[in-house]
Amino acid sequence: MPVIIHITYIKAPIEVCFNLARSVEAHMQTTSQTNERAVDGVITGLLEKGDCVTWEATHFGVKQRLTAKIIEMVRPNFFIDVQVKGAFQSFTHTHEFTEIHYGTMMKDTFVYHAPFGIIGRVADKLFLEKYMQGFIESRSNELKHLAELRMREMKSE
Repeated sequence: MPVIIHITYIKAPIEVCFNLARSVEAHMQTTSQTNERAVDGVITGLLEKGDCVTWEATHFGVKQRLTAKIIEMVRPNFFIDVQVKGAFQSFTHTHEFTEIHYGTMMKDTFVYHAPFGIIGRVADKLFLEKYMQGFIESRSNELKHLAELRMREMKSE
């Protein structure tokens, strides 16, 4: 069971970072490399505890759908989403936010089980874990960019 942990430091208030991380629109913007879009459930706005969203995206050249549910949320410190239906056997993604003296520390912890038993474990070692690490890092970097851009825009108004 792989565990991916990624920490990003963002020069923006915790509330800005927390809200961008649970924004459906920001999610689609930060995952544009896979053409991710919300197709069912909550398809706009900010996700709340109990909300489900079905994402459609292209990974490894294959269009896929994955439904995630927000199972826990403590505003603005963390929320947890889990796969309800999709390509993984299971996953839990914890998004944590800590206020620091110059902004926010955002920590993603992604725990998953690959599908297909031993074949999935082999695929995981060959390419899936590296792919998921890159996907989470890319999304985190895009969220950082959005949050810091928003802060620059607010200062210039």
